[in-house]
Amino acid sequence: MLEQSDARSRFLRLHEALRTRICLLDYPPGSRLSEETLAAEFGTSRTPLRRVLAKLEDEGLVISQHGVGTIVTDVDPGEMERTYDLRRELAGLVGRLSPAPITETIIAEASGFLARGEALLARPETRALARLNMEYFHFGTSLTMNAALREMSERLYYRTARIWLTATAHLDLGDETAIFVSELRDSLQALKARDGQAAADVRRAHISLCIARVKALQR
Repeated sequence: MLEQSDARSRFLRLHEALRTRICLLDYPPGSRLSEETLAAEFGTSRTPLRRVLAKLEDEGLVISQHGVGTIVTDVDPGEMERTYDLRRELAGLVGRLSPAPITETIIAEASGFLARGEALLARPETRALARLNMEYFHFGTSLTMNAALREMSERLYYRTARIWLTATAHLDLGDETAIFVSELRDSLQALKARDGQAAADVRRAHISLCIARVKALQR
């Protein structure tokens, strides 16, 4: 049982590491992921690595091409729009389906996110903001105890996470940071009031704003 637990932990760590690299564009669309190189870097055999790559392919982040290897996918604009629409609806469900009790620990976590966001306002940095957003997403999904909702939300989040980083060259980073900090601030106030639905609605509204900004860039 212990060996199975260790194997599962290694699988999850490797999956998270590769998924994060893809979503932070360390592996941009079109990149080929070398099994040999990755196995050497992470000190693992190819068998568990292939299981991780298969999961990433199932999530739409890579594709396996015969005779070529594993390639990082690009984001289809039409699919992106539909995925964002679904993400927005799922965000609202977090406050309704099996909401987690809002404890002092949760409020303290939200306060910590706001403090980190406000620190970024003084010196906005793309990767730091992307990482903070990623961590805050997971915090947000922890506010529901519905495992299926968390899983679906996470799957869709990582399908669209690259969109924002790709768009940053055409967006004002200071404005983007300020918009995100306003979300953190409004969510914290809702959580302090022990209103999980209000916090979910804040997230839903900000996803709508993100959709509008990305669409404007495509015109």
